[in-house]
Parts: sequence; structure tokens; C-alpha cells
Amino acid sequence: MSTRVWFTPQFWLRAVIVVAGASGLLLGDHRIVYYTSQSNLITLGYFGGVLYWMVRRGTTAPAAPRLRGAVTLWIVITGLISHFMLQNGENPLPGLVVDSAAEQVTNWSAFLVHYVVPVLVLADWVAFGPRRVSPWRDLWLWILFPLGYGVSSVARAVLFPAVSDRYPYFFLDPTEHGYGWVGGQFVRLAVIFGFLGAVLLGIDRLAARLTSRPPAPAPPAPHAAEADGVASPQKTTA
Repeated sequence: MSTRVWFTPQFWLRAVIVVAGASGLLLGDHRIVYYTSQSNLITLGYFGGVLYWMVRRGTTAPAAPRLRGAVTLWIVITGLISHFMLQNGENPLPGLVVDSAAEQVTNWSAFLVHYVVPVLVLADWVAFGPRRVSPWRDLWLWILFPLGYGVSSVARAVLFPAVSDRYPYFFLDPTEHGYGWVGGQFVRLAVIFGFLGAVLLGIDRLAARLTSRPPAPAPPAPHAAEADGVASPQKTTA
């Protein structure tokens, strides 16, 4: 087992992702019913496995590289939905230094799982390879989990109307606007998720082009006679 992998930026960035995700989930009250909890658990499990693979194999290449793109999209969705749809774009930093110790811990937990982990995972995707592992057709597979989460959440609310946190997010709640409105939210989110996935794949392709080295020019081909190491006999005239 090679120890060089311990000193690579890939290893340390992924280790920070695992520590931040575990800390965020343990510090706060994150129920499994929430997409934030599920996406962070998936991210934590994936990058924990990647670290084990890296140390075990002595390589910076991640395990299951095609899954990496999906995990990146899922956790980026967590950060964007939290910031723009749930927090209305408000700055989360002031909440990290409030007077109440209990509130401060809660805010730090939310900050880790909603901001720190998504940004670090996105940085890993942008900075490190392997490149061009996921084909464009993977995009449709990537968006199945977040959409499936929404469908299962609505089905859970219908089947178990007395359950707590019946609708984990407002855009899944048909109480005021009906199921047609919820369906429209699904279409809107599917388009957004597809666009985000395409951006990630585009970044991957661009990084591959920027980091690829042009092939070295081939040496000039020697003359056929010189290649054989024999001088060409001169023709004599009678």
C-alpha cells in the first residue's frame, strides 16, 4: 500500500468533505425524511468509500467514478434549493455568530450541510479527474433521484396523512394550490436539474480539453534505404 496518497490534495479535500458532512449531520436535527439529510448521507457514504479506496489502492482516482457525477449533482441541488428557495437568498453567515449557543450550533449544522459540503464537492468535481467518465446519457439517470424523492414524499403524505412533517418542503404541498401546481413544480425542477447536470458535464468536458496534452510530433520518417541500414546500389550503364 502506497502512503503517497495521504499527501495529495485529492485526499485532503475529500477528507474535509467527509468531516464536514458528518459534523453537520451530527450537530443538528436532520431527519431522514428531508432531501438535505439523504443527499448528505449519500455524499458522506460515497466519499468515505472513495477515501478507503484511495488508501487501499494507493491511487488518487475515485472509486465508482460514474457515480461521482450523480453525487455531485445531488448535493449541489441541496445547496441551491436551500439558498434560493428556502432561505430566499439570505446571507447565512450572520447566523453563525449569534448570542444563543444552541441557535449557533443549529445554524452551523445547517451551514455545513447546505453550503460547505456542496461547495467542496463541486470544487472536487472541477479540480480533479478522471474526466469524460460519464456520458451525456447519464444526465437522465442523475435527475431520477431528486425527482423520485419528490414523488415518494407526496405519496407518503397521501398514504400517511397523520405523519409528522407531512410535506417536507413547501413546493410539495398541494394544500393551497392543488396537485396540478405541485406537478408544475416537478416539471420546473426537472428542467432546472437537467440544466445543472448539463453544466456539470460541460465543466467536465472543458476541464478535459484544458488539461489534455497535445501529442508529441512524430519524428521525420527516414528514407527507405537508410531505414534498412543499406546504401542504395547505383545503377551502371553499359
